Amino acid sequence: MVGLLAGKKMAGVFVILFIASNISMAMYGISFANYFIPFFGVGTTKVVAIAVLTVFFVLNLLGVDKMAKFQNLIVILLCVALGLFAAFGLGKVSPDYFQDDFYLNGTLGLFKASGLLTFAVGGAFVIVNLSAEAKNPTKDIPKAIISSTLLVAVLYGLVAIVAAGVFPVAKVAGKPLNIVAEHVLPKGVYAFFMVCGAMFALISTINAQYAWATKPIMQACDDGWLPEKLAWLHPKFKTPVVLISILYGIALISIAPGLDISILGNLSLIATNLIYVLINAFLWKLPSLVKEEWENSKFKLNGGMMKFVVASSTAAAVFNVYLNAIQLSASLIIGNVILVVLAFIYSTCRAKGKKVHMEISYEKD
Repeated sequence: MVGLLAGKKMAGVFVILFIASNISMAMYGISFANYFIPFFGVGTTKVVAIAVLTVFFVLNLLGVDKMAKFQNLIVILLCVALGLFAAFGLGKVSPDYFQDDFYLNGTLGLFKASGLLTFAVGGAFVIVNLSAEAKNPTKDIPKAIISSTLLVAVLYGLVAIVAAGVFPVAKVAGKPLNIVAEHVLPKGVYAFFMVCGAMFALISTINAQYAWATKPIMQACDDGWLPEKLAWLHPKFKTPVVLISILYGIALISIAPGLDISILGNLSLIATNLIYVLINAFLWKLPSLVKEEWENSKFKLNGGMMKFVVASSTAAAVFNVYLNAIQLSASLIIGNVILVVLAFIYSTCRAKGKKVHMEISYEKD
């Protein structure tokens, strides 16, 4: 997408930012630990986080097809668990839910939380990375994006009302859902929620990320932005062993300093939203780049609406970068600036040689 819309050099910048954005893997591991430890009463945050990341690292190295099949079952159980949390909890929401203490950190705090929660709909975007594996990508992927976003909006909205409305907001702010779940759910349902809701949500995300996150990097290796050997596939399991190992290594390095999950989330989202800026800002070129496909598309927009979508989505991505950046220390902000500068330098230098040979491809039917 970046190569088609923004050009060759910006595609190189994307490669570096995309790799850096996978720091989010560490956040998911730590979040899993935050549910696992109080429920089972064993382990430390770092040990449990590293353990769950290691388990799915090994499984993805082996190319276990059964894990992909179980992913659908995990998602179904996850939706059931979250639905039960909402169903049992809505009747226990305090009538004083919308009192003065609802905005603990004011309107800006609401925007900051909204920026961080873009993780909740990230799956609707990264599914594009698996389009090569889809049988009917031009039909199935748009349907998946629309349906999953609507489902998440309703389900997570109900969950959020219960999570913040049963106890005073100050008591549950920044805390995992088990505090409210233990209060509103019967014992058996609580156990089901903790395992199939909270923990399954995180292991399904970790498992999926090992799959989708390697795809753009493999393409970058094929295009010459990275050494081709990095995309080497295991002859038996057909898995990108080196790239999966790199993602695993990024996660371990990110866990080591003991950073809070909100910091890890903000760091990841800065890189992610810079990628969105790259795509959104150049989206206006799409009708002229793929004229025939655009004319035949069910999703094409008229000129005025196209300008509005481009302007509003780009502004939202830039604002999201700002919201996540202001929650970081000066040193981490400087680190992000250095990362962006290095990404541009790397892309410029790499593009000058003959190694980069961009493959621009898209589904025509």
